Order: sequence, then structure tokens, then C-alpha cells
Amino acid sequence: MAGSNLSMFRPGLYVFLVVLPFRTVTAAPSDSERTFDVVIYGGTSAAVTAAVQVSRMDRSVAIVCPDVHPGGLSASGLGYTDTGNKSVIGGLAREFYHRVWQHYQDDSAWTWQPRSEYGNKGQGTPAMDGKLRTMWIFEPHVAEQVFNDLIAEHDIPVFRDEWLDRESGVTKEGRRITSIRMLSGMTIRGTVFIDATYEGDLMAAAGVDYHVGREPKSQYGEEWNGIQTGVLHHGHHFGVLPDPVSPYVIPGDPSSGLLPRISPDPPGNYGEGDKRVQAYCYRMCLTNDERNRRSFPKPEGYDARQYELLLRVLNAGWREGFQKFDPIPNHKTDTNNHGPMSTDNIGMNYEYPEASYEKRRAIIREHEIYQQGWLYFIANDPRVPNDVQEEMRRWGLPKDEFTGNGHWSHQLYIREARRMVGQYVMTENELLKRRDTPDSVGMGSYTMDSHNVQRYITPEGFVQNEGDIGVSTRGPYQIAYGSLIPKRGQATNLLVPVCVSSSHIAFGSIRMEPVFMILGQSAATAAVLAIDAGQAVQDVDYDALRKRLLADGQVLDAPAGSAAKPAKSIRAKDLKGIVVDDSQAKATGLWQQSGSVGPFVGLGYSHDGNEGKGKSEMRFDIPIPKSGRYEVRFAYTASSNRASNVPVIVEHAGGVASSKIDERAAPPIDGLFISLGTYSFDSESGAMVTVHNDATNGHVIVDAVQLVPAQ
Repeated sequence: MAGSNLSMFRPGLYVFLVVLPFRTVTAAPSDSERTFDVVIYGGTSAAVTAAVQVSRMDRSVAIVCPDVHPGGLSASGLGYTDTGNKSVIGGLAREFYHRVWQHYQDDSAWTWQPRSEYGNKGQGTPAMDGKLRTMWIFEPHVAEQVFNDLIAEHDIPVFRDEWLDRESGVTKEGRRITSIRMLSGMTIRGTVFIDATYEGDLMAAAGVDYHVGREPKSQYGEEWNGIQTGVLHHGHHFGVLPDPVSPYVIPGDPSSGLLPRISPDPPGNYGEGDKRVQAYCYRMCLTNDERNRRSFPKPEGYDARQYELLLRVLNAGWREGFQKFDPIPNHKTDTNNHGPMSTDNIGMNYEYPEASYEKRRAIIREHEIYQQGWLYFIANDPRVPNDVQEEMRRWGLPKDEFTGNGHWSHQLYIREARRMVGQYVMTENELLKRRDTPDSVGMGSYTMDSHNVQRYITPEGFVQNEGDIGVSTRGPYQIAYGSLIPKRGQATNLLVPVCVSSSHIAFGSIRMEPVFMILGQSAATAAVLAIDAGQAVQDVDYDALRKRLLADGQVLDAPAGSAAKPAKSIRAKDLKGIVVDDSQAKATGLWQQSGSVGPFVGLGYSHDGNEGKGKSEMRFDIPIPKSGRYEVRFAYTASSNRASNVPVIVEHAGGVASSKIDERAAPPIDGLFISLGTYSFDSESGAMVTVHNDATNGHVIVDAVQLVPAQ
């Protein structure tokens, strides 16, 4: 795989199975061609909500998909829902979570745990919302049952284990798709088609423009796109360890060769684009209930040498790996990647988006071996520290989940594959409300979240992960109808609610399962309106679409109390002098975004989370239009949990000046700024202000820097 270290595999050690874990079905001759108003390709959560919506609008619909189990990741381990602001989740998505709530109202649903013991666990808000009757946390089999119930209640035909002939299976008349053919020979004709796959296979086969990988930040005028060397957000990197980690078999000796799963290739330059894809993993459902627990099996092809780097991480003192064993009902978890070397199989998926089915199966199998081996290694290898091993041995696979698949999830977490380049491209500028979004068909709100993309060797000779991003959208944002449809002239009857038209960093937020359900419903509504009017999907009347979406419970605008521009936000252009916001600074380390305390400049401020002391820095490179003396001011938001000794360094024409700022005290200038002094600057070298968190005694806040000409 491009950019990855294939030498990690011993010849002949791995056997990549090409037999699908699905039964093979060949359509009978009389059933070889079928016709529906709307044909949905894919079995994701978006596919189900799209099919239900078409049915409720009294049109014929079918789901045809490679999947046997409907619901995608929502039914394959991702039960600790990434919701963001729950108030923007409406329509059929909210109905899904309501049905989950209904399931857990029955005492018989609590097989292994009393309901009272579980309580109202959630992600910052209650998991069970009595007023709205929803539950956002659930077991995999419960989600799959809800999806199957919706399919059965609406009598929706589902053709499972059917694989699109990606080479010649899409028939078009002009710009209109007329039918799709499966590898089994079955042909499905339709008036409108919806690609609801994670990969965008129908979209690509239909000749629609798409992108794979990260765009350069310059392409759409974004701050957070492209290669992110030097940007370390979540602690899923080696900089969180007390000492750097050598990537070599013999520490410090390059001639000894690289440890497995480290790329020898240079990472590229900050802000540039590449074809690499953020890491995949399985969202594991685990249990520590002995009555329901199966010990982690040793996978075929297991090689303990693949985890030498993990051993170095553990021996360095890393003990946070169990923090993402998020509890779901019945003593189970939704376990996600967490840490420098965790369940994300970094660098091993670059070929997946456009690979053949056979190659994809090999990549999926490699991910299974890696992740199951990761569990087995921690639980069994005698070199693993005792405290970590003892804790891992308490866990195992639940016997009552994924019973036909060895209790292992059906679906690899395809966090990102192809992304359409459609009529409108969603970027971070829309998500951060820098630019208005036209023709809203739904809303998102989750953090712009990319997992690591590569693991490389730093110039200093140490190992580092790159690509992990977590940037708050600072409130809900709208998603444009144009991001669901191809450009004019490419496909007039295709909608794409999963591989939506968006940049890499914007997709990092849009890619959440509730949003896919929302966009599935909206795409289906547009499909039916296009059929009713005899129009191309690009010509659907937005006013009619909006009216129907609102009638069906979709949320298209920010609810009260979550305005796109908070009242406590001050625009930089409304302040005098030269103002540089934290979003324009060069950030290194564990910076996070917030807007909980105001007032502040722009859409919020950065903070270090009171961790990684000595590892986080924010640098403001400030152009000076005219040489002269300027007062330098620093903006922060005050609170009792702030540091009282924040180091701020000003580099000016006469040298360097250092200050220690007490961020527990309110800023004295307009409630925003504190003066750092007045200095001379020249237009050639400009000004530089640096804030870091070395030896600080609380949260370090960085909002903005202001230079005001001296009187």
C-alpha cells in the first residue's frame, strides 16, 4: 500500500481470504430485471432512512446492497453515538433514536444489567431524554433490529449480498442512469438512484467527479485541511509520552530497520494535499460480564512483532487506552481508538477507496488480523505491563452480539473514502459560519474530526502520528442541497447522501451517523419531488423541498440558543489596529477549541485542556504594514480554572520581551485584552507573539493578539 511499510509482513505469513462472509445469491431468470421509482445502492443507515422516506411518499423503492446486515456502523458497534448538538437531529434520524428508547423501556431488554445501574449515561448530556423520548446509546443488535423493523413495516424489498458491476454495470442514456447491474447478473431499473454506500461506488461508476484524500488548504481557503505536521490535537500521538520514541528495531540505530507499521516515506509539507486516507478501525463491542464474555481469540496470522511499537508506548507509561471503552447497556462497550498506537490501523487503507472488491477484502482482513491481534497481544503477551494486562483480561467479546460472525463486528469503520465533487462543495468555511450555506437540507454540529492519516519518522529520528484533527464547529451548521447532487451535465437522476460533496476537513464532521440518516431522508425527498415534477435532481424546487422536509420533522436552521454567531463573539474587523485571531496562528501541541466563556474574538478560543505541559505552543506571525511603535495586547477569557502564569513572548525590532499572564483575572482592556507593552516594529520583519504552556498551573487560553499604533 502506498506510503506504508510492507516489509512488516513475513512472506507467506498472512493469507488474505477472498471469500465474503455473506451467502452468495444468484437471481432467478424471472427475477433478473426489476423496476422501481427509486433505487438505493448501499445498506448504510442513510440507505434505510432514504428507503423509508420514499415509501412514506408513496413511491416504489428498493435497497440493493453488498450488505447482509442493514444499518452500517450504527448497527456494527458504533453505539455511543457521536451526536454533537442533539437539537438539530430531526426527522427519521430522531425516530430511529426514539425507537431505541422504546426498546430499552422494556425490562426484558436489560439482560445482563439492571436499568437503574446503567442510569442516564451519555456524552455530556443525558443518554435518555424523557421529554423527547430518545436514547442515543445502544447495543449493536438493538440498532440492527430497529433498522429491520423499519424495513419490514414499510415492506421495502432488500436485495442483499448484491455487488455492483463497477466496470460496466451502470447504463446511462445521455446523462441519465437507467439501470444498474450486479455481479450476479441481476439488473435494477429506476427513475432516480441514490448512492448510500460508504465508498461511493455507484457515483464513481456513473462518471461523477469525486476526490480521494486531503485537499491542500489553499484549494478552498481552509485552515485545517491538508497535511497537519506539527498539529497535535487529541493526544493520539507520540508527543504525549514523557520521552520521544525511536522507530527503529534497535532504538536509535537506523541501520537496524524500522519497526512495523511506520512509514519510511516523508510526510509531506504542512498544508499540502495528498492521496492518503484517515485510518479505519472496527468499533468494538466488548463486555466484562463473565456470563456473556468470550476471551479474545488468537487470530489466524497473528504476529506479536506487529506490536513492538505498542510495547514501547506501554513501557513509556501510557495508561489511557481504556478511556474509550465507552459504556453501553448490559455491561458492554463501544470501544474506539485511543492513544499513539491503538485500534486505528494507520496507513494501511490508502488503496481501499478505489480498490477492487478482492483487494478491499484483503485490506479488511488485514484490519481484522491487526485489531484482533492487538487485543490478544495486550491480554496475553508476557512483556505487557501487568496492570495493563490484568485490566484487558477482564474484557472479551460478548457472546450475544454478531453471533454469525465470531462475535466480531460486520462492518469496518470506513471513516472516509471517495467524496463527490458536486454542485456545491461543503468546506470548513460553511461549518464555521464564515460563509452562508445555500438551500439547507439538514444540519450537523459535531467537531471536525479526522483520525490520523500516517505514522512517520521526524527529522530528529523519532516516530510521530500525523493527521489527527479535532476542531469545534462552534455550533450547528447547515448542509447544502447542492452537496448531495452531481454537477450539471454528469448525472441528472443521482443523489449521494453519504459520500457528500465536501472537503476532507468538512467531511470530518458531516460523516457522523445521525447526519447520514438526516441526509438519506432529504435525498429521498428530493428524489420523489424530482420524479413528481419530471425534473433532474439539479432542478428540484428548493422551496417545495424545504416545505416537505420541515413537514417531516427535519431541522434546517439553527435552533434558538445556538445562533451561528454567538452574542459574546467580537469580530476582529470591529476592533482597532491589527488583530490576529487564534484560528490564524500556528498551533503546535494539544490545543482544543471552545466558546463556553465570553466575550472572545471570532468564533471562540483555544485552550490546552490543562495537559501536555511544555508541549503546546501558539505562534502569531503578524505582518506590520508600516514601521513604528505599537502597543501589543493579548486576549484571553478568564476563569478560576485558568493558569496564573501563562508565558507570552513578544519578538520586536529591539529584541525579545517576556511576560507571565494571570488568566484567572479579567482582562482589563474592554474585557478582552491585556497589554504586553509598547515596542518598535519594522515592516520587513514584522512581529511575532508566542504563547506556550510550559510549567503552567491551569488551563492556558489563547484568543487573539492585537497591535495598536502608539499615540
